Amino acid sequence: MGVRLVPEPSQWEFPPAESADEHGLVAVGADLAPGTLLAAYRSGLFPMPLGRTDKLGWWSPDPRGVIPLDDLRVTRSLRRSLRRYRITTDVAFADVIDACRTIERPHGWISPDIRDAYVRLHGLGWAHSVEAWSEDGELVGGLYGVSIGGLFAGESMFHVDRDASKVALVSLVGRLNHGGVARLLDVQWATEHMQSLGAVEIPRSEYLARLKTAIKQPSAPWGG
Repeated sequence: MGVRLVPEPSQWEFPPAESADEHGLVAVGADLAPGTLLAAYRSGLFPMPLGRTDKLGWWSPDPRGVIPLDDLRVTRSLRRSLRRYRITTDVAFADVIDACRTIERPHGWISPDIRDAYVRLHGLGWAHSVEAWSEDGELVGGLYGVSIGGLFAGESMFHVDRDASKVALVSLVGRLNHGGVARLLDVQWATEHMQSLGAVEIPRSEYLARLKTAIKQPSAPWGG
């Protein structure tokens, strides 16, 4: 499972998630120290800059996007793609987040500060990546997120070959299903793309109740 190092507690105290405005914004400011990030996720929040500004927002959208672990949509073509890639975990975390940063997206939000913060969190054992490799040994897809107990808070994913990120997601769900534990796969917003993979929207109140249970559960196995 790997060793997790406990960081210094955050110097900040977040408002309750229920105090979010109509856009899901709870607070602005604070920092990206490991202890701050972990406190935020435990409270149902996640960081994302405000638009194109340097201001750091902390969000708790209502409704919240999650993928039920028993309802991941694996199409026939995706099943064929499962045989095309080699899957690893935590082998190339920095490369995965860098690929998520550089891929062309209309609303890219992974700033250098956010990138470095999650690399630090990975070094402490709290952030993980799943990588998909081509037959030629090239990194062609992957995802990363934060794991606290039975919570996996998915942050971003990328692919340069067909279905590579989806294959990484299938692998992630397999890990989260290990041991029959009631784990929670958070995807923040149920975008059209995420809905095509099985994501659904649940009320914030339900998310917070499930989060409270999930973080008390054993973490998924991350070794190997």
